[in-house]
Amino acid sequence: MYGYAAVVCLAGVLFWLDPILRVMAPSLVPATPMLRRTPRPPINEALLALEDAVDAGIECPADSYTVHIYNKAPLVLYVEDFLSLDERKHLIDISNLIYEPSTITHNGGGSVQRNALVRDSEVAVVPRTDVVRCIEARARRLQGWRDDLWVERLRVQRYVAPSGHYGYHYDWSRSGAATGGWGRVSSLMVFVDDGELDSSASTSVPLKGGGTAFPPGNAVFWENFRPDGSGRAYEETWHAGLRVEDGTKVGLNIWSWGRVD
Repeated sequence: MYGYAAVVCLAGVLFWLDPILRVMAPSLVPATPMLRRTPRPPINEALLALEDAVDAGIECPADSYTVHIYNKAPLVLYVEDFLSLDERKHLIDISNLIYEPSTITHNGGGSVQRNALVRDSEVAVVPRTDVVRCIEARARRLQGWRDDLWVERLRVQRYVAPSGHYGYHYDWSRSGAATGGWGRVSSLMVFVDDGELDSSASTSVPLKGGGTAFPPGNAVFWENFRPDGSGRAYEETWHAGLRVEDGTKVGLNIWSWGRVD
């Protein structure tokens, strides 16, 4: 009996010790280790959608999306009407002939493998048409044209019933930290259905339990790393593409790579 009481008291002390020290004696609380930054790695032009003279000559339609803040830390945004119907049809048209089986990347890109038990889908790295470049620019504007941040080449994902899915995962390296202060800073996931795919599939997004079926053209955006200088990733960004039970689900992944603040 006394032993049980002692354990309960000890657990209570340990539970309240950290918040008490932070208020009464903050100097005694170990500081969060800061990120050791390295110079910017070489820019991978095959991976990143770099701006060039072609972008300057394109006239893009005015943005008409609406943004809702779902969560602040990590920042999660729900974006209505990120893609128009014509843009969704264009993405589907230019993807149909270039899909390849999706793969899984480990160790920051050090190894790549195909595992349909974890990820059963197809992916198309779409050509940079004028429409695609306007979508890239829209994704940059959504993030405020941050310095040292580049949108990756757009990837259209296709999940086909009855097995199409992508198990729970992160968009950042399993190490949980940005390498040298550089990494996949943010994720933007857009539902691309053009009205003819007839999919009942849903997606499990960060901080929202179960599955969510998005109206076509809508998106969820989130940041992957904490803005405290530690380079630590948010474990709350755990998400998945749930199994497609009938029809076909098509989504657009827009990842942004760059400096982790």
